[in-house]
Amino acid sequence: MPRISIATLLACLAAILATAGCGSEPRAGATARSLSALDGQANQLLGGGTTAFEKQVGALRGHPIVVNQWASWCGPCRFEFPFLTSLARRYRGRVAFLGVDAQDNKGDAETFLRQQALPYPSYFDLAASIARTFKGGLAWPTTAFYDARGRLVKTHPGAYATQAKLDEDIRRYALGS
Repeated sequence: MPRISIATLLACLAAILATAGCGSEPRAGATARSLSALDGQANQLLGGGTTAFEKQVGALRGHPIVVNQWASWCGPCRFEFPFLTSLARRYRGRVAFLGVDAQDNKGDAETFLRQQALPYPSYFDLAASIARTFKGGLAWPTTAFYDARGRLVKTHPGAYATQAKLDEDIRRYALGS
């Protein structure tokens, strides 16, 4: 049996890992494509349930994510929407934003989105099953913060009273600053 030096073995292993893209961090190009795909879905109400939502969160790994659970019938959600719209535009390219329209009528949600355009997509969640994945579904609105590794780090039930308070939580929980 031929002997292989440790240096040769390590060099081969390094080459295999580099080619396979092994590791927990995504390649920068893949993350950029995920963010641009998200931009292309702005103001859309998406289907696919929990599976599609979790797949999207996984695809956005490498960027922090702010998820806002809302419904067209929710007054506090309507109050908070301008804050989310403004901050999603401010943090574009640095923080991903997703909406979750929970326990709502789809037609009412689509009408609401035509009136209040969002710069990010929302997932339709009739049974609040998506919302429960981030400890939502109990208060409307609810905002969840994921770090760049895709881990849920904070869930905030209820509306933010000011844009400044929401911005503070984005910086603290999503950006870690």
